[in-house]
Amino acid sequence: MNEVQLCMSEMRTFFASGTTLPIAWRKEQLKNLKAGILSHEPMILEALSLDLGKSDFEGYATELGVIYEQIDYTLKHIDRFSDKKRIRSSLISFPSKAYTVAQPLGVVLIMSPWNYPFHLSIAPLVSAMAAGNCAIVKPSRYSAYTSKVLKTLLAKLFPSNYIATFEGGSEMNQELLSHRFDHIFFTGSPHVGKIVMEKASRTLTPVTLELGGKSPVIVDAHCNISLAARRIVWGKCLNAGQTCIAPDYVLVHKSVQKLLIEEMKQAITAMYGSDPLHNEELGHIINDKHFSRLVTLMGQGKLAWGGQLDPKTRKIAPAILVDVPLDSDLMQQEIFGPLLPIIAYNTFSEAVAFVAQRPHPLALYLFSEDKE
Repeated sequence: MNEVQLCMSEMRTFFASGTTLPIAWRKEQLKNLKAGILSHEPMILEALSLDLGKSDFEGYATELGVIYEQIDYTLKHIDRFSDKKRIRSSLISFPSKAYTVAQPLGVVLIMSPWNYPFHLSIAPLVSAMAAGNCAIVKPSRYSAYTSKVLKTLLAKLFPSNYIATFEGGSEMNQELLSHRFDHIFFTGSPHVGKIVMEKASRTLTPVTLELGGKSPVIVDAHCNISLAARRIVWGKCLNAGQTCIAPDYVLVHKSVQKLLIEEMKQAITAMYGSDPLHNEELGHIINDKHFSRLVTLMGQGKLAWGGQLDPKTRKIAPAILVDVPLDSDLMQQEIFGPLLPIIAYNTFSEAVAFVAQRPHPLALYLFSEDKE
């Protein structure tokens, strides 16, 4: 019996004991989790800086603060979440009463990505714990520092027959997916998501997939262009563009294209100064592979602004691109970096059709003051 098999066997025994069922016990575990994160904040923020170049402010805002909020919300509402709910019964079962009862699934697997390595590991774990499950967390090998902190933190807080962490690459993923879980929660690329779903289908394991995509922005001629530019730049540059719902490309009415680009230049300068590569608020690309991929993509459009590179630090200054071929990889792949193609359109219906002809995006952003 290998390490994973032994861990899962112990978890199933622990779950079968009924220890995780009482709501009061679950609340205690969530409180312990929050207290543990609070006491390890400096270590977590340092790991996020080493992995992704996140400033303490960005690390707290995007990785820690949202977790504290989620835990507080869950503690406040867990009783209501767990209550049985009356539903209408069918005539054939008259005069009985019918209810739905929330029950824990058992042992679940959480596979998290590298772009928000702490947040996207702990957020699904909070829900799994609140529901009374045991969980194995498998963080990404690319965010190695944060993965190590996660393993250390969770091992201190919880016994391994309740919450466990397994590090590693594709071999560990394959090992974990060869076992039957009661649910799998995966966040990552569509390519790996397909593998997870295929493996899970062999044991009819239910799966939650949170995947990426190309999230478009539509900028209407009738809007506050300066405000739109600042918000687009902020969303694109957060975590150096390595966000699954970051603006991927901008469709802008041709009458305001030049104005939007000028306003975006000013917004980038206001945020990162004249030398973004030496601004500590600009994060770096996760690894050399993705850095090289982004450099290749940037060469597929005409550079209108920015795009300075530092291979040593893996930093890319926010880049505005125009004249982008629609059949290029830049417009076919999720960019996942600080490159922003700008495409002009003539009519709003043309912009809508452009988006509709492509795979469904994870998010879509519209800037317009035209209520119709």
